[in-house]
Amino acid sequence: MAESHGDDSIKGLVIRSYAATDQASVSHLYTHGMLAGQMAPNDTGADIENVEHAYQSDPRNHFWVAEAAGQVLGMIGVAADREHTAEIRRLRVEKDFQTTAIAGRLVETALAHCKQHGYVKVVLDTRFERDAAFDLFDRFGFQHARTKPVHGKELLEFYLDLYRQTKPEGEGSV
Repeated sequence: MAESHGDDSIKGLVIRSYAATDQASVSHLYTHGMLAGQMAPNDTGADIENVEHAYQSDPRNHFWVAEAAGQVLGMIGVAADREHTAEIRRLRVEKDFQTTAIAGRLVETALAHCKQHGYVKVVLDTRFERDAAFDLFDRFGFQHARTKPVHGKELLEFYLDLYRQTKPEGEGSV
């Protein structure tokens, strides 16, 4: 069993683009991250079965993994939802590493991609524990849109208007 990592950094952590050799790890993260151990009625998991087609055949979409010491510890994808809206999908972190900075680093990477590709809005839903989800997504300026029950768990929906983001710290406000 892996040791618990309560610190905020992981030695050698790299966020990189998905490679075909990551398939088994990505499938494992997906399966173990299902809401209440079940698929949502509208989730076929087809994108996880063919990550390259779902996320890497269109430059506006992408998929990354977080890796340290040769082990995939997390993942995240971005998919075009509408012309100017992206959806962050499949954010997962290995259970023993959920208290580290991995999720934040993955979200940072996904948001940088969204900005680079001209998206003006980003949406996502998650089953993260309520406080952890709010803490993580609040850091990036996401707004909580709604909460809905799915298989006895809460599914939290968030959005971020990229065009309304505040100026970086240090810049004066009007």
